[in-house]
Amino acid sequence: MSLTSGLHSPRTPLRRFLDRELSAGPRPLRDSFRAQHQTDNLLLPGPGVGTEAGNIGTAIDQRLRLAFTTAAPVDLATEDGIHLTGGIGRGAGLRMRAVGNKLAARLAETVHRLDLDNRALSMDRAHDEEEDLARMLLAAAWYQVMARNPYGFTYTPLYLTALDDPGGFTLDRLLQLPNQDMVDDVVHQLYLATTGPLEALRARTQAQNCTGGPTFPGVNITADADLVADGLLLDFKSTKHPFARGLSKQTANQLIGYLLLDTADRYRIDTLGLYLTRSGVLATWPVEEYLSLLGTCRRDLAALRTVVAELLADCQADTIRTGRRKRTKCTSSSSAWPLSSRPPTVRFAPSRCPTPPAAPACTAPAGAPCVPPPSASDRTWRQGAPQPRSPTYKRRSWIRPRTGWL
Repeated sequence: MSLTSGLHSPRTPLRRFLDRELSAGPRPLRDSFRAQHQTDNLLLPGPGVGTEAGNIGTAIDQRLRLAFTTAAPVDLATEDGIHLTGGIGRGAGLRMRAVGNKLAARLAETVHRLDLDNRALSMDRAHDEEEDLARMLLAAAWYQVMARNPYGFTYTPLYLTALDDPGGFTLDRLLQLPNQDMVDDVVHQLYLATTGPLEALRARTQAQNCTGGPTFPGVNITADADLVADGLLLDFKSTKHPFARGLSKQTANQLIGYLLLDTADRYRIDTLGLYLTRSGVLATWPVEEYLSLLGTCRRDLAALRTVVAELLADCQADTIRTGRRKRTKCTSSSSAWPLSSRPPTVRFAPSRCPTPPAAPACTAPAGAPCVPPPSASDRTWRQGAPQPRSPTYKRRSWIRPRTGWL
């Protein structure tokens, strides 16, 4: 189970626990974010971007991470996607994996050659170098789709081109697939970052104190944040509506989810932040202030991490990848899908997840609001039980018009 899916459904143990503990809701935190979002500038994508906005966001996220540290030029999701493409069909999948390995090698060589995390140089490089790098990052983003959403991968230009002509699918052909609007969008978002607070943050930090795409081992959930820079956990967002949707409830839960998953305090996170790539705004909160704005008055950070770790340790909600013709688990061999060129079916294995523990008594100081947890009759917390109908409820049925049938 991934952190995103665990927060998306209101019935997972993690989501139910956070909804109960965060008694203030996201509104106070959203008001604080809007107070820090003091700009009217907004960088909009070109008309050629279309449905590729999400992959552009993935590409600019990786480009900004590389500006802080180049320890991992190719992220784990891209490596997994390249490996998984080898099991698609008989020839196209192997060709996509071979081209993906060449892409990863060229991307790593380019990143180290440009010395992107050198603080003595600016965040950006020459324009033609940035365009070439943007094309490689966009291609890598398509491979990430394979690791995160196999069905969505079948609609990417990478998959369609390789399936149409496996023999002519080369690395040069792959790098020509992103149109100019997509490349310009990535490059312009980088240029905006060079003139804003993110450049100042980069100058204050050192590459050895930054971690790009941090993971959280020791917990039974997959999650990879964007960046940890000297104790600041930073999440990049490329939304076109930063003021209205920059800090949604999903984003607020995602940030605190990363914080709670660091059970061993491996990254020593003391500040949470959000950077809007299209408006150039960096909003940050100390951990204590962030928890206070969300209304966590019943448990401290250590207690919250302990409870979350216990919840995830007993919840085995994982996915099983199966083929379309044979119900077999997906392997790394080329015969994983012998009779189909589509990715595997992903179905959730049945699991018995624990119920979140009861919240202790409120320990808020005198005069501070402390909203009690929802009662058992609340529809959100009743694990799928039907809501009782009102005594005055009457089911509507078809009533014949007075004028008869028309």
